[in-house]
Amino acid sequence: MLILLAFIIVFHITSAALLFISTIDNAWWVGDNFSTDVWSMCATNTTTCTTITDQFKEYQSIQAVQATMILSTIFCCVAFLVFILQLFRLKQGERFVLTSIIQLLSCLCVMIAASIYTDRHEELHNSIEYSVNVSQGQYGYSFVLAWIAFAFTLISGVMYLILRKRK
Repeated sequence: MLILLAFIIVFHITSAALLFISTIDNAWWVGDNFSTDVWSMCATNTTTCTTITDQFKEYQSIQAVQATMILSTIFCCVAFLVFILQLFRLKQGERFVLTSIIQLLSCLCVMIAASIYTDRHEELHNSIEYSVNVSQGQYGYSFVLAWIAFAFTLISGVMYLILRKRK
């Protein structure tokens, strides 16, 4: 049981790390001379970054992605704290339902963020407000990490739902 508990803790911490990296790092959309995320666009040859503000025509979509990624990260961290509290407070044989619900909310938020970005990426990258043409690019590793974090939070949410506290 101790090995299972250690695995669950490591799995949850990995999920949180993936969410932090995908939310913060500047690699949702990359090209030869630029990288962009939900916060800014950076040109690699001049090392200048342009913050994405309300001057961009698709700013509402970017704000939705920003908000849901932040919520997902917060929910994942709160779920871990609730899990630790429930670990010592629950009676034997009870399930970690509250932890599971919070983790599944995190899963839902990251899915919404990545789905919005997937759906709106053409409109987002055809904006004339960018200092560099970013329409010719591809999804970066932060975007991929967001989808991997979706899978990890979904799996851990289901694990918490199934998991019972045993000796």
